[in-house]
Amino acid sequence: MKKSQLGTLRIESYVDNCGLGNAAADKAANEILRLARDRDSFGVVFATGASQLETLRHLRCRADLPWHKIIGFHMDEYVGMTPDHRASFRGYLRKELPQSKMKAFYELDGDSSNPDGTAERYAARLREVNPSLCLLGIGENGHLAFNDPWEADFADPRDVRLVNLDGACREQQYAEGWFGSFTDVPLRALTLTIPAIMRVPMLVASVPGERKAAIVKKVFEAPITPDCPATILRTHPNATLYLDTESSAEITSLLHE
Repeated sequence: MKKSQLGTLRIESYVDNCGLGNAAADKAANEILRLARDRDSFGVVFATGASQLETLRHLRCRADLPWHKIIGFHMDEYVGMTPDHRASFRGYLRKELPQSKMKAFYELDGDSSNPDGTAERYAARLREVNPSLCLLGIGENGHLAFNDPWEADFADPRDVRLVNLDGACREQQYAEGWFGSFTDVPLRALTLTIPAIMRVPMLVASVPGERKAAIVKKVFEAPITPDCPATILRTHPNATLYLDTESSAEITSLLHE
């Protein structure tokens, strides 16, 4: 393992995605066990996508976790998408998490006829539970959840909102194999906002693969602005970025044993 630190953001790089996923899952699991010692329930926000598969697999294999105390949320969902679509994020988390063991899991209803109302209700649940841990990734365009550069607002007064997806974001979803063609990727989504994410006390970010190398470099070098939303992670008091050899390829000189 190699490491670095940028502002308050801790960075750990592992040989491969399996090592990354194991380390990120251990970090999340240790926090879950700590929270469970003196709480009957607590909230955890889960991300989706290809970057999260190894982390969630390792987390799911942990036999010691008190899933019955976890109230789960997810970060985003496409508008107009049913949960049986292979690209649905709530469908993804039904497969990748032991939801039947959890105290509760609140889904963003992407095929609601009133997306704005759905956003408001989901935001109210978030405020009620006040999640303590968030597992997340970083998009190839630097987005966090579906806060793309042209939509991200570091001072957004909302916790959940309806957004338009930019071309780079939609291209990533197609390239990862979730859709049959680029034109199949929806144009809009519901997402947690940047302030809602940054308010969570611990962030565990899993960012594997060569397609993420350029944006990881930008997170290190770019000014902290919504032009690259993920740069805001450098200001979070308790965030760790987990990389592998491929995603850290353009910052190797900044890492040490």
